[in-house]
Amino acid sequence: MELFYTLITGACGGLGGAFVKELAARGQPLYLTGRDEGKLAALKERLLHSHPALPVKTAVCDLADDFSRRALISRFAGENVRFCRLVYATGADIQKPLSEYTEEKIAFQARANFEGAVSLSRAVLERSGEMPELLFVGSVSGLYPMPYFALYSATKKALWQFAAALRAELKGRAKVTCVQPGAIPTREDVKENIRTQGLWGKLAALPPEAVARKSLNALAKNRRSPVLGFWNKLMHVSTALLPLSWKMRFIAKKWSKTRKDAF
Repeated sequence: MELFYTLITGACGGLGGAFVKELAARGQPLYLTGRDEGKLAALKERLLHSHPALPVKTAVCDLADDFSRRALISRFAGENVRFCRLVYATGADIQKPLSEYTEEKIAFQARANFEGAVSLSRAVLERSGEMPELLFVGSVSGLYPMPYFALYSATKKALWQFAAALRAELKGRAKVTCVQPGAIPTREDVKENIRTQGLWGKLAALPPEAVARKSLNALAKNRRSPVLGFWNKLMHVSTALLPLSWKMRFIAKKWSKTRKDAF
């Protein structure tokens, strides 16, 4: 019987790892990518220890690097692997004024957050069976322009628009979902950022396990772009009629003193 794999990007990260755990528990064959060969090998070893019969493939790939992506896609062909699903969990949540970026950081964040998703979508669709599923992890930060978080919010908006358009192109032939979570407490700098936001930060955040579960449920239902979490939905609805200038003024005041770059 031919196997169909789920391709998970950022598999060694906090959110990617949550998707790995959830899908492994469902017995789904997994094809895992990440930038660190040692972490990927350790992840595969843990998976096979807890799920000995689970088909698991791994491949090192820097999704911000065109050569690395091309090598990964060539590997798919060489292994003659087939896919039923893409989970694009990769994301670089760099947060700082544009004046503090380098050209390298600009390219890295734009490519990791958006270009890699477009590239792997095409690759997965070319090697898929009937009704493939494409799941993209967007962000509530992509719902509005965000001063001091400008490139991140712009790439997440682009990802949402790409997914929505692709969904229309593939209507009846694929499921396409781009979820919009709030903050996800994975790395220590993200957890500290959530703590500094007080009660609202705590209410709006969702653990990675919950995001993975809710995202896969939304994909199964073929939802377009659900906002995840009650408080994030409330914020989105309650601010919908406010002038954009008011929203950006509030965001700028909130984020102007925050710096975040773990990449």
